[in-house]
Amino acid sequence: MSESQFTDSGSVSARTDIAAARRIVIKVGSSSLTTLDGGLDEAKLIALTDVIGAHRAAGHEVILVSSGAIAAGLEPMGLNKRPRDLATQQAAAGVGQGLLMAAYTRALGRYDLVPGQVLLSADDLIRRTRYKNAQRAIDKLLALGTLPIVNENDAVATEEIRFGDNDRLAALVAHLAHADALVLLSDVDALYSGPPHLPESVCIEQVSSIADLGDIAIGGTGAAGTGTGGMATKVEAALMVADSGIPAVLTSAERVSAVLGGERVGTWFSVTHKRRGTRLLWLRHLARTFGSVTIDNGAESAVLAHGTSLLAAGVTDVTGDFEAGDPIEIRNLGGEVIARGMTNFSSHELPAMFGMSTDELGTRLGNDYRKEVIHRNDLVLTHVSGGR
Repeated sequence: MSESQFTDSGSVSARTDIAAARRIVIKVGSSSLTTLDGGLDEAKLIALTDVIGAHRAAGHEVILVSSGAIAAGLEPMGLNKRPRDLATQQAAAGVGQGLLMAAYTRALGRYDLVPGQVLLSADDLIRRTRYKNAQRAIDKLLALGTLPIVNENDAVATEEIRFGDNDRLAALVAHLAHADALVLLSDVDALYSGPPHLPESVCIEQVSSIADLGDIAIGGTGAAGTGTGGMATKVEAALMVADSGIPAVLTSAERVSAVLGGERVGTWFSVTHKRRGTRLLWLRHLARTFGSVTIDNGAESAVLAHGTSLLAAGVTDVTGDFEAGDPIEIRNLGGEVIARGMTNFSSHELPAMFGMSTDELGTRLGNDYRKEVIHRNDLVLTHVSGGR
């Protein structure tokens, strides 16, 4: 499969195309902005903004997804490490977000750039009306010549509705903003086959599919201990955008200038699928599922091979407790999850529907039941790479 097979005309299809890309999303993690003591390192922040300022001056659009708010709030609050409880994290974010933006404002001011703060929650990128509002806000900031700086709204986010880390947020922002590429920065210069400090570990220059990752040992948070995701979530985010038609590069903050210049540094994640709708992207990668249905071999073939809706006739079992509209998993008779979807029926309704055709459902249970268990527009495959 060639890198350009799934790309649209004019989009980035190779590393060298990044140098000419119109719009780039850059994500920088806490470990790239803080000291080992956990405080904000303005020298690192200035080095990053030097590159961004030069790239903007060359006529490119940049959206920065920046971690560091909680880390920036640790020192002023007398905390020596990232708190574990959500309430203290929220308090630190409330203090640190202003300090972080003030530091960016000072640094970007040297390039006559004005940053525009955009704080998002998971609901902002899942619910269609709020998604559109977020999209308009970022587009307008760019149109007015400002630099959007995006962060999760940590001060009010709850465990149930948060992204969990800014890598996933960056992937969704790249999708929302119709970016040409996503650049994920950390304290490691690329993805390696094992811990980077070991001599036997080798740099992985390109990932064309999840199969390329094999049994690679992917590490955790950086040395400062101020991040949340580590390499695993960066790889997940890169795969997520590649699955939606946007290539990604994973490298260190020190090499961001080389990446934007199209140099062969870091790990390149090739596009594996045409652009997905946001809801399907969320459903495939981020949605919390509330249960599952098991389907027979005929239904499995219809869903996987033909992209059909899931009908009650092929459902054999249900687990979990869910309502109509909830995300659920679809399993085959072997127990393997082959798809996810938004169900039209609750877990309590489905057992009475097993094996029935749509017409039978309407005749026996009423016209409200004359529909698919999961419509094909609300269903995304997880069984095969690049599934619909």
